[in-house]
Amino acid sequence: MRILLTGASGFIGQHLLQALLAEGHQVVCAMRKPKSDSDPRITTIHADFANDTEQSTWLARLSGIDAVINTVGIFRESGSQTFERLHTETPRALFAACAESHEVQMVIQLSALGADHEAQTRYHLSKKAADDYLASLPVRAWIVQPSLVYGPEGASARAFRTLASMPFTLRFGSAPQLVQPIHIDDLVAAIAGLLRHRLTIPPEQGTAMRVPLVGPQAMPFTDYLAALRKAMGMGRLHVLPVPGPLARLAAKAGRLLPGALLDEDALSMLDRGNTGDPSLATRLIGHPPRPVSQFITNPGAERTRAKLGWLLPVLRYSIAAVWILTAIVSYGLYPVEDSYALLARSGIPEALQPLMLYGAATFDLILGLGILFLGRRRWLWLAQLALIGFYTVVIAFKLPEFLLHPYGPLTKNLPMLAAIWLLYELEEK
Repeated sequence: MRILLTGASGFIGQHLLQALLAEGHQVVCAMRKPKSDSDPRITTIHADFANDTEQSTWLARLSGIDAVINTVGIFRESGSQTFERLHTETPRALFAACAESHEVQMVIQLSALGADHEAQTRYHLSKKAADDYLASLPVRAWIVQPSLVYGPEGASARAFRTLASMPFTLRFGSAPQLVQPIHIDDLVAAIAGLLRHRLTIPPEQGTAMRVPLVGPQAMPFTDYLAALRKAMGMGRLHVLPVPGPLARLAAKAGRLLPGALLDEDALSMLDRGNTGDPSLATRLIGHPPRPVSQFITNPGAERTRAKLGWLLPVLRYSIAAVWILTAIVSYGLYPVEDSYALLARSGIPEALQPLMLYGAATFDLILGLGILFLGRRRWLWLAQLALIGFYTVVIAFKLPEFLLHPYGPLTKNLPMLAAIWLLYELEEK
């Protein structure tokens, strides 16, 4: 078959692309930033779900297409990447074009477990709106609804492994919070199985069928973290309960923090639970989905990566605190006259001492704030290495008593330099 795959550059889309190629299909990948591919079975086209809300736009892309698989989705909104556009408006335009096309035989929509009549969050409601619209059209469709999806490189899986590796985790509220995770390989195998088997759609469901794709066992979310921790070769997970009112307060605060895992919608979805019947997944895959105990295949490597997921931020924030506190102390908490005396002994003329003192303090403050708020920091780590190295050499020659001081105020720069070098090497380019 010739398949149009939207979201082909995403986590699930990339895995699904390889599965479709292995099944012998030709794939047209719709992406915001198309990349040329030497594989003759792959064609890439530009498509932007934030803007392509017209049916005619998609109809022009369906020439020669036998099936459409939509995997586009976000968990958090950002700028023009909104639930309304990416989950509802543009998918509706795509599905309407599929219904009008004389070539498209089937549509597979990657939705989410919980996008049903009990949906309450904007995430679930936006998915449900597109699902319901697709189910109303005269085109055969399967609406795939996975639970949590685990994959070694998946963003949510990385976050959950990090949580599992920490000294303790928090349990927010008292609801059961059941989840039923499925491995990414099983998810894409089930979708590929849909293309082969095309499950019979019961007459009462019209032209569309909802297909839950879940793992073999439902478990509380904290048990899922404990299972990941055990699979990484670590000890028992310590869980600290957070009462419901405090949990809701923390969720409200989470909405204000960029990158926070918990907000009001996330807590609502967690409390509701995320489970289903694994029988259809078993039928499509040809065997039961793998249990959580088999998700992690390289415990040592995953354990190290998981620990770095929270240890590196701790290290980064501590270094930011050093720069910010140093700036505050230099602005006047430490006697200014004593600071001028040290500058004088270092060879700084009296006229330049205020500029050097407050200029250096301001630069320290900028470094600290840059560590906290800049997205790209590699150059910032290099600047700190150069600055600390310069300070160390100058002070060692001009103020040698600090080099030989029993508290080691200068020699402590060595582990500081090593820590910054580590952050530089591990920073994404």
